[in-house]
Amino acid sequence: MSGRALNILLVEDNPDHAELVRRSLEHFQFANFLHHVDDGEPALDYIFGRGRYADRARFPVPDLVLLDLRLPRVDGLEVLRLIKSHPTLYHTPVVVLTTSDAERDVAMAYEYHANSFVTKPVDFPRLFQLIKELEFYLLPWSKNPAPGADHP
Repeated sequence: MSGRALNILLVEDNPDHAELVRRSLEHFQFANFLHHVDDGEPALDYIFGRGRYADRARFPVPDLVLLDLRLPRVDGLEVLRLIKSHPTLYHTPVVVLTTSDAERDVAMAYEYHANSFVTKPVDFPRLFQLIKELEFYLLPWSKNPAPGADHP
């Protein structure tokens, strides 16, 4: 990732879960910026640079999306579908991080090309361990294509 800080978008409507993720990410061995939204509607605005998120200097395209499924207005599966069907953003890693372990949710997430589906624990020690194990998505030597770059 060229030594720059990673931009992580957390889409989580439960403030307690969001805080647990934020605290877990503080322990990473490299710089990261966590941007948090609480529903799929602002998540899509952020990801696509619309409305209040149009300033890409302040709200850069995320390097990783941590996505809950059960959201109040626009659900996580729809957010995932729209990211992965976009011609320049489809390469963005999306980790579904949800309390659901329903087989239908798992199947739909992978049908929409989630990079991973993880059932999140709701206590800090286990969530911290899970986030630590997900760190391979964020390793500094991991590289994604730049948004808008030509792809074969």
